[in-house]
Amino acid sequence: MPSVVPRDVEVAVGLPGDDLVPHADVVMDRAFSVDARPAAVWPWLEQLGKRRAGWYLPRRLERALPSSRRALRRLDPSYGGLQVGDVIPDYGGRDETFTVAMTAAPSYLVYTSRRRGTDVSWAIVLTPEDVRTRVHLRLRLGPVKHVRLAEVAGGLFDALTIAGMAAGLRERVC
Repeated sequence: MPSVVPRDVEVAVGLPGDDLVPHADVVMDRAFSVDARPAAVWPWLEQLGKRRAGWYLPRRLERALPSSRRALRRLDPSYGGLQVGDVIPDYGGRDETFTVAMTAAPSYLVYTSRRRGTDVSWAIVLTPEDVRTRVHLRLRLGPVKHVRLAEVAGGLFDALTIAGMAAGLRERVC
């Protein structure tokens, strides 16, 4: 699995959507690079989601999943064109969703949600680096009752899922 550890400067910089959960108790930053320009990466990120394109994993891991649970390996134009206010089903539970709060293709996509009394924002920011794209993801949570548990257990889960997504995205885009 690829590293998803962000650079120090990425953690320090403000991102679109940071103000949506201004007093976050937990902030998780992940980042990785993809060998394609933002315009080529964007549609793959825009179609993520439950009952949409799924959640990307590398082929070797997806083989262990039932075919009905595997993510798309192609772009589906019907999932493009996200607008502010669009609601996307999420894997956090049967009725969990994300709402598009901000979007500027192919630069950033920010979702919000509310989970058991905790406000959530999730920013996906694409930055060009020559012919590559740096993908920076930031999850902000607040208020959080058990901060240490969210940081450790939630952080591990977040790192693993983003590492899987990074590897799966690289296979699809490149």
